[in-house]
Amino acid sequence: MNLALWITAGLLAAVCLAGSAKMFVPKEKMAGMGGTATQWVEDFSPGALKAIGALELLAAVGLVLPAVLDVAPVLVPLAATGLVLLFVGAVTTRLRRGERMTITGDLIYLALAVFVAWGRFGPESFTG
Repeated sequence: MNLALWITAGLLAAVCLAGSAKMFVPKEKMAGMGGTATQWVEDFSPGALKAIGALELLAAVGLVLPAVLDVAPVLVPLAATGLVLLFVGAVTTRLRRGERMTITGDLIYLALAVFVAWGRFGPESFTG
């Protein structure tokens, strides 16, 4: 179980690290990069996109580094919980925009974040 949680946290960290590019890519360019999958950026201001990118960067760091460095490892399940909230927002945005074809990835990432939060708060916590 511990190995599965590490792999899942690493995968989520990689996804969030890639997603944090929102902080650097202009809104117009991002909207055209992924076809219908990235049209959601039109609903947000450039500042909001930078904030979402910053949250994803913090989540990527928080999912792995505290446990690896053994410095405040309780931050791992907290970062996973933050990701759960972020992906709930992503799913809500997709539903509101009627993008049912592109919601699958967000639902998978949501389930993975729930798994990490549950596993690190519960059976495989770093503090127990």
